[in-house]
Amino acid sequence: MQENLLNSEAMVIKLDEVLPEYPEFAAGIRRAPDRGWTLSQSETELALRNALRYVPEKYHEQLIPEFMEELRTRGRIYAYRFRPAGRIWGRPIDTYEGKCLAGKAFQVMMDNNLDFETALYPYELVTYGETGQVCQNWLQYRLIQKYLRELTDDTTLVLESGHPVGLFASHPGAPRVILTNGLLVGLFDNQKDWHRAMQLGVSNYGQMTAGGWMYIGPQGIVHGTFNTVLNAARLKFGVGIVAEVDYSRIETRHRQGWVGEITDSAEKAFRMAQEALDAKKPLSIAYYGNVVTLLEYAESRHIAIQLLSDQTSCHAAYEGGYCPADLTFEERTKMLHEDPEEFRRHVDASLRRHFDVIKKLVDRGSYFFDYGNSFMRAVFDAGVTEIAKNGKDTYEGFIWPSYVEDIMGPHLFDYGYGPFRWCCLSGKHEDLRATDEAAMACIDPDRRSQDYDNWVWIRDAEKNNLVVGTQCRILYQDAEGRTNIALAFNKLVREGKIGPVMLGRDHHDVSGTDGPFRETANVKDGSNICADMATNTFAGNAARGMTLCTLHNGGGVGIGKCINGGFGLLLDGRPETDAIIRSAMMWDVLGGVARRAWARCEHAEEVSREVNAKYPGKYHITLPYHVDGDSVRRAAEAACAQREHHEA
Repeated sequence: MQENLLNSEAMVIKLDEVLPEYPEFAAGIRRAPDRGWTLSQSETELALRNALRYVPEKYHEQLIPEFMEELRTRGRIYAYRFRPAGRIWGRPIDTYEGKCLAGKAFQVMMDNNLDFETALYPYELVTYGETGQVCQNWLQYRLIQKYLRELTDDTTLVLESGHPVGLFASHPGAPRVILTNGLLVGLFDNQKDWHRAMQLGVSNYGQMTAGGWMYIGPQGIVHGTFNTVLNAARLKFGVGIVAEVDYSRIETRHRQGWVGEITDSAEKAFRMAQEALDAKKPLSIAYYGNVVTLLEYAESRHIAIQLLSDQTSCHAAYEGGYCPADLTFEERTKMLHEDPEEFRRHVDASLRRHFDVIKKLVDRGSYFFDYGNSFMRAVFDAGVTEIAKNGKDTYEGFIWPSYVEDIMGPHLFDYGYGPFRWCCLSGKHEDLRATDEAAMACIDPDRRSQDYDNWVWIRDAEKNNLVVGTQCRILYQDAEGRTNIALAFNKLVREGKIGPVMLGRDHHDVSGTDGPFRETANVKDGSNICADMATNTFAGNAARGMTLCTLHNGGGVGIGKCINGGFGLLLDGRPETDAIIRSAMMWDVLGGVARRAWARCEHAEEVSREVNAKYPGKYHITLPYHVDGDSVRRAAEAACAQREHHEA
């Protein structure tokens, strides 16, 4: 075709003319289940055309059967042939090619997300959360890496759901990469239409730090759990056991040191937990089995459970994120491939059973909170309207709190504390140790309990051997804390004491995500369903010169259920980077504090008053006037009664 010749000649950055050899798959690496091929014939043709447009025409006939087989058996085209052979991992930055430091840095961050040690399904580019991908396929991966090698300080790379749209002229103070994942027009912003778009190869589920290239291995979620459980224990006190149906995941965490004991016996699990509790000894127990049967065992034997939660990947409940209680993990994978509708029925039945046993345990005194992957919404979608606070819809929330609603929102987010993180791009552990010391020096452990908790976390980080993958760390800090730590790190880089650092955060943060089932669950003015905050945070970070700016759909709760964004800031030692830190880091946090203050969140109001007093002429946050509840209740009651009278 003449167009293909013209287009090829017009491009300098493109896939190689030589077709790579089909790679070997390493034994023992987890593989993603079949996601379900549901396209019509015409849509299937379109999916093949969409994938083949990355590749020179002379290879199309050879690739069509490969791509068709992947779509038919895997539910999407991964283009396995284009995966680079061997291990992919976040190597030291000086081993990468590139025309600017940022281009090299983002190659490190992408590869770290695909490391066998960190990724959930590395061959399918899934970093975590069952479906969160770095990009859609290996064609995109190769092309993105080529673009990053050509990126300069005067250009910006734009990506849309994993597809590198191109390089565009900008300036050194602009973002080097702007990317979005899974954004859909409102009418089509639902799981069914996204699943179609995913199969067509036009939409990617980036979750949060998977498609945002900022995953740092298990310490990210472990630190969130540290803060959540610590504050929950202050409120309620408790001990826990973790249930997991995929033994390979238990083995991985045991090998990495996160799990102390493994058992497939519910009786033994609870016995070990009680012995550890009696001895006041820390112990992590992995129960190999389904959490529903574990809870049913506890309920039938009247075992007291103080703290109870669930972190199942219910944002993808019908895509394999939830394993029904009456199926083994292997049976789950088989049924997903052979009969997805029957699998859906099993999921719904198990969710109802799951709800029933939790309700019984709560009635006996357990404190349950949804740990954020849309479990309670999934129960509601399975037909259990009883879980809704008003018994009919989710506008007023659920009968049990989410961890943000009860714990993380009021005790962390409202103050501005959130999951600040960094990666030492040199790959040197001594650089990470230097940043740990610098971060500790910036924290006053006597200011608030949140500061003390995180000072202890960073103090003990080396001893606890938290690193998996690239040399990275996470720490919860507020706006000023993050700013001060970032400036301290940039100073270390400028003085040549450490190599460059990539700074970022989880999207699950003060300002990063609008999501009524998690991040904005404690926002009670009705705006928890609005997506202005995350969008404004994304735009504001781009305007202030963050190196990477990302905006996604779905996060940890599912398509159409939240909008979430993140950033990456390359610390290269330059004074100009200090200026970006001072502007962007404060904005990235305070925008969310301001929104929470306007929603009448008590601690956010407190922080906003402090900001207005401390930074006159630089920051000024609008604060609400509170209203007497009895007055509005009487007015609303009278008006509603009158309306009912007229309607009758």
